[in-house]
Amino acid sequence: MLADLVAGAVADASERRAARSIADVEAAALDRSPALDAVAALAPREHVHIIAEIKRASPSRGPLAEIADPASLASAYQLGGASAISVLTEGRRFGGSLADLEAVRNAVSVPLLRKDFIADPYQVLEARASGADLVLLIVAALEQAPLAELFALVRELGMTPLVETHSADEVSRALDLGADLIGVNARDLSTFELDQDLFGRLADQIPSGVIRIAESAVKTPADVAHYRKAGADVVLVGEALVTNGDPVTTLREFIGADA
Repeated sequence: MLADLVAGAVADASERRAARSIADVEAAALDRSPALDAVAALAPREHVHIIAEIKRASPSRGPLAEIADPASLASAYQLGGASAISVLTEGRRFGGSLADLEAVRNAVSVPLLRKDFIADPYQVLEARASGADLVLLIVAALEQAPLAELFALVRELGMTPLVETHSADEVSRALDLGADLIGVNARDLSTFELDQDLFGRLADQIPSGVIRIAESAVKTPADVAHYRKAGADVVLVGEALVTNGDPVTTLREFIGADA
């Protein structure tokens, strides 16, 4: 599944590159205002940070929400207290686009994560050109050398890499890069099965000074509290927010779950 998702995302990026040269995208990326400081925005505090996700669909659940106006939803997330917003830009299985990212950038002032299956420098340039402040890099999707090259490019453009892991070995690889933000995804991207306790098993391997982010398997405030107790500084939430109908209230409940 992961290999298919990466191959599809790279193929779609190649089509976009045929229509818009890498030189043009690079110029647009460099012309953007400086990226927001995501490390400062997500630094540990008394209450958990929430990264709220704009997500129309997923391979495991199918369609989740239409989200005709991602900018409006993002504004609700900001009102509810989200510390950052994740925008899924993968189109084949998640129903997202770079247009969503651009619309959200124009609507909110918190850091934005481009969440996609990034494997090509062109995609990193697109992220900055469209207003992203963070870029997701999935360790399981890449060998270490290309992962390191993409990591360096994200930083060179002033953005912050969010390095996603699923195992102790992947956490070690993320630390070798010098990652400031390490995510642990409870969803196995090969099988799409969930293990909410995976974060707790790996959290102690992420040293103090590195921001620890728990991803997936969040439906209720109790799930947020579970991750917080296990050591999460940040919890990324998608499905629960787009399907609930009241994202502002839901976010506030999630942020207060560790009180």
